[in-house]
Amino acid sequence: MIRRLVLDVLKPHNPSVVELSEALSHLEGVEGVNIIIYKIDKQVENAKVIITGSSIDFKNIEKTLQKMGATVHSVDEVAAGNRIVEDVKTPQDRSARM
Repeated sequence: MIRRLVLDVLKPHNPSVVELSEALSHLEGVEGVNIIIYKIDKQVENAKVIITGSSIDFKNIEKTLQKMGATVHSVDEVAAGNRIVEDVKTPQDRSARM
């Protein structure tokens, strides 16, 4: 039972992030979608796509993105189970940045 996905997605300029987020938000099991564009090139945009819900179907998400011309570069976070476990900072996080 996937409850949150964070994806790095490469998408064309069209469809817009509004259209893409609306399409994803209408999928079964999806309760919310955030899309943040962090890089714009001549023909494509790099986006961080955050999806939350009660039972997210990754294959359905990926299929919808592909239909809209987008590609999943990487799955950066997955939260599954009865509840979402939030990230916490640890001493190892500090030493990894040094």
